Amino acid sequence: MSEAERAAHLALLALFEGGNEYWSDQYLQFGAEELLLRIKEGSYTQHKQSGWKLASTLEVLDLEKLLDQVAACDAFVVTRKDADWPVALDDLKAPPIALICRGSRGSLSEMKRSLSIVGTRNPTDYGVRIAGDFAAGAVDRGWSVVSGGAFGIDSAAHRGAILAEGQTIAILGSGVNAVFPSGNDRLFREIMDNGLLISEVLPGVHAIPARFLIRNRLIAAISRATVVVEAAFRSGSLRTARDAAEIFRPVFAVPGPITSPTSDGCHRLIGERSAEIVTSVSDLMELVGPLAY
Repeated sequence: MSEAERAAHLALLALFEGGNEYWSDQYLQFGAEELLLRIKEGSYTQHKQSGWKLASTLEVLDLEKLLDQVAACDAFVVTRKDADWPVALDDLKAPPIALICRGSRGSLSEMKRSLSIVGTRNPTDYGVRIAGDFAAGAVDRGWSVVSGGAFGIDSAAHRGAILAEGQTIAILGSGVNAVFPSGNDRLFREIMDNGLLISEVLPGVHAIPARFLIRNRLIAAISRATVVVEAAFRSGSLRTARDAAEIFRPVFAVPGPITSPTSDGCHRLIGERSAEIVTSVSDLMELVGPLAY
C-alpha cells in the first residue's frame, strides 16, 4: 500500500469515531482515497452528520503529520489491503476503517486462535485468580488472549498470559501512545514485548467513556470466543458479550458465589442462556477447540 493511501486511512480515523455504520459503509464502498475526495468535493454537505464540517476539517488536516505521528511512537497501520488484516473484524456491522498497532506485528497472524477474557474493573481475589489461570491455560494450549487493558479482570488476563510466556493483545479506547489507565503503563510495555496494543483512534487521542463501549465490539469480533469472569449486573463486559453474540461468537461465563455482586452479570448471562457455563480451563478448551481454523 502506498504512503498516500495509508495517510488517507489515517485522515478518515481523524474525521470519524469508530462504530459508525454509515461511514464504515461508505468506506467499504469507495475506499479511503475516493471517500476523502468525495468529502472534499462536498458530496456529503447535506448529510445529517454535518458533512460540510467534515470538508472544512479535512482542509486543515496535515496528512504527512499524521504519518509522522504514527512513526514517532513506533506504531504501524493495518488496513484490509494488508495480508495480516484480522478478517474476523469484517463480521461487524461497522468494522474499523483501519487499526493502529504497537508491538509485535507477528501477533496479528495468531488472531485466528485467540480468546477474549473480560470482566469487572473491581474484581474479587477469586476473579483475579480465575482470569489469570484461564489466560495461562489458554496460551499454554497455543491460544492468544485478548482483553481491554483495564484494571481488574482485563489486567489479570493479560498478566496471566504474560507469566505463561504467551501472546496477549490489548484493544484500547485511546491512542496507542496515550494508554489508559496510565497506572497500567508497565503492563502495556510488557504486552508489547510479545503481543500488541491495538486502537482505531489516532496516536495521542485520549480515552473518553464512549470509546470504551465502541472498542468492546472489536474485542468481541477479533476473537473466536469471549469469556466473562466476574461482571456486575450492569457492566461493560456484558456489552462485549452481547456484541459477540450478535455476530455469532460463542460466549462463556464463569459462575461465582451467589452472594457476590461481581458475579451477578455472569449469572445473568447463564440464566438468560446467553452464555455457556465454564468452570475449568479444560472445559473451555474442549468447547473452543473446534473454533480454531
